[in-house]
Amino acid sequence: MQRPSRTGGLRHVALFVEKLEDCVKFYTDLLGMEIEWQPDADNYYLTSGNDNLALHRWSSDGSAPAAVRGGGQRLDHIGFIIDKIDDVDVWHEFLVENKVQILKAPKTHRDGARSFYCADPDGTLVQVIFHPPISGKA
Repeated sequence: MQRPSRTGGLRHVALFVEKLEDCVKFYTDLLGMEIEWQPDADNYYLTSGNDNLALHRWSSDGSAPAAVRGGGQRLDHIGFIIDKIDDVDVWHEFLVENKVQILKAPKTHRDGARSFYCADPDGTLVQVIFHPPISGKA
């Protein structure tokens, strides 16, 4: 069997978070996402217009999926694409002013990408990146 045609890209990420309300504020107030749907107090679905970030309240009562309960979930980071290289530094300054924990300062990479890393309120690593092959192509 041949591989099907290419996918439309990675446009949905779902995270279990302990600090749900703080994470919602981080992604909406600071990163500009909007609440697309909130089916209940424990789940939010956010969008930037061409993507979807699901935030689910972490529960230590055993109701989380087995992969998460057993520590099998391995997410390195999530990334937000920036259209202009200079805007990476503008975003960095904005998040510093808003007391977001910066983990790695802005850096230009060998492939021409430029990015920095910060943490959301629950500790998820977030990369803000200008990546030449896909930036500016929303």
